[in-house]
Amino acid sequence: MADAMEWNEPYLESCCRCALHRLKLAGPAGRPLILRDAPCLKRLCAEGLASIDQDGRVRMTAQGAARHEVEISGMRRRRGVQNRRRSAG
Repeated sequence: MADAMEWNEPYLESCCRCALHRLKLAGPAGRPLILRDAPCLKRLCAEGLASIDQDGRVRMTAQGAARHEVEISGMRRRRGVQNRRRSAG
Protein backbone atom coordinates (compact mmCIF):
# COMPACT_ATOMS: atom_id res chain seq x y z
CA MET A 1 0.00 0.00 0.00
CA ALA A 2 1.37 3.43 -0.93
CA ASP A 3 2.10 5.96 1.78
CA ALA A 4 -0.73 8.40 2.28
CA MET A 5 0.15 11.96 1.43
CA GLU A 6 -0.17 14.22 4.46
CA TRP A 7 -2.09 17.37 3.63
CA ASN A 8 -2.08 20.27 6.05
CA GLU A 9 -3.04 23.13 3.72
CA PRO A 10 -6.51 24.72 3.81
CA TYR A 11 -8.84 23.21 1.23
CA LEU A 12 -9.35 25.21 -1.96
CA GLU A 13 -12.69 24.92 -3.70
CA SER A 14 -12.41 24.00 -7.36
CA CYS A 15 -13.41 27.54 -8.38
CA CYS A 16 -10.54 28.95 -6.30
CA ARG A 17 -8.09 26.41 -7.75
CA CYS A 18 -9.16 27.60 -11.20
CA ALA A 19 -8.64 31.22 -10.17
CA LEU A 20 -5.18 30.33 -8.85
CA HIS A 21 -4.36 28.69 -12.19
CA ARG A 22 -5.62 31.74 -14.10
CA LEU A 23 -3.31 33.89 -11.93
CA LYS A 24 -0.43 31.64 -12.93
CA LEU A 25 -1.36 32.02 -16.60
CA ALA A 26 -1.68 35.81 -16.25
CA GLY A 27 1.90 36.02 -14.99
CA PRO A 28 3.28 39.43 -13.97
CA ALA A 29 0.28 41.24 -15.50
CA GLY A 30 -2.01 39.83 -12.81
CA ARG A 31 -5.80 39.94 -12.94
CA PRO A 32 -8.20 42.78 -12.15
CA LEU A 33 -10.79 42.44 -9.40
CA ILE A 34 -13.60 43.37 -11.76
CA LEU A 35 -13.79 39.87 -13.23
CA ARG A 36 -16.29 37.16 -12.31
CA ASP A 37 -13.72 35.31 -10.20
CA ALA A 38 -13.21 38.32 -7.88
CA PRO A 39 -14.63 36.44 -4.82
CA CYS A 40 -12.10 33.65 -5.37
CA LEU A 41 -9.28 36.13 -5.93
CA LYS A 42 -10.18 37.79 -2.62
CA ARG A 43 -10.14 34.38 -0.88
CA LEU A 44 -6.72 33.66 -2.37
CA CYS A 45 -5.50 37.01 -1.01
CA ALA A 46 -6.93 36.20 2.43
CA GLU A 47 -4.99 32.93 2.43
CA GLY A 48 -1.75 34.61 1.34
CA LEU A 49 -1.72 32.91 -2.06
CA ALA A 50 -2.17 36.20 -3.89
CA SER A 51 -1.96 39.91 -3.16
CA ILE A 52 -3.60 43.05 -4.45
CA ASP A 53 -0.99 45.48 -5.71
CA GLN A 54 -1.22 49.27 -5.74
CA ASP A 55 -2.56 49.21 -9.29
CA GLY A 56 -5.55 47.16 -8.10
CA ARG A 57 -4.48 43.98 -9.88
CA VAL A 58 -4.17 40.64 -8.14
CA ARG A 59 -0.88 38.82 -8.48
CA MET A 60 0.27 35.44 -7.26
CA THR A 61 2.60 35.39 -4.24
CA ALA A 62 5.51 33.00 -3.77
CA GLN A 63 3.26 30.99 -1.45
CA GLY A 64 0.63 30.87 -4.20
CA ALA A 65 3.19 29.71 -6.75
CA ALA A 66 4.28 26.92 -4.40
CA ARG A 67 0.67 25.88 -3.81
CA HIS A 68 0.02 25.91 -7.58
CA GLU A 69 3.06 23.70 -8.12
CA VAL A 70 1.87 21.13 -5.58
CA GLU A 71 -1.86 21.17 -6.13
CA ILE A 72 -2.29 21.96 -9.82
CA SER A 73 0.95 21.27 -11.68
CA GLY A 74 1.65 18.26 -9.44
CA MET A 75 -1.81 16.83 -10.13
CA ARG A 76 -1.23 17.11 -13.88
CA ARG A 77 2.11 15.29 -13.57
CA ARG A 78 0.59 12.55 -11.40
CA ARG A 79 -2.10 12.00 -14.01
CA GLY A 80 0.40 12.04 -16.85
CA VAL A 81 -1.18 15.08 -18.47
CA GLN A 82 1.14 17.28 -20.48
CA ASN A 83 0.52 20.46 -22.36
CA ARG A 84 0.29 19.57 -26.00
CA ARG A 85 0.06 22.08 -28.78
CA ARG A 86 -1.65 21.08 -31.95
CA SER A 87 0.49 21.63 -34.97
CA ALA A 88 -1.11 23.70 -37.70
CA GLY A 89 -1.92 22.04 -40.94
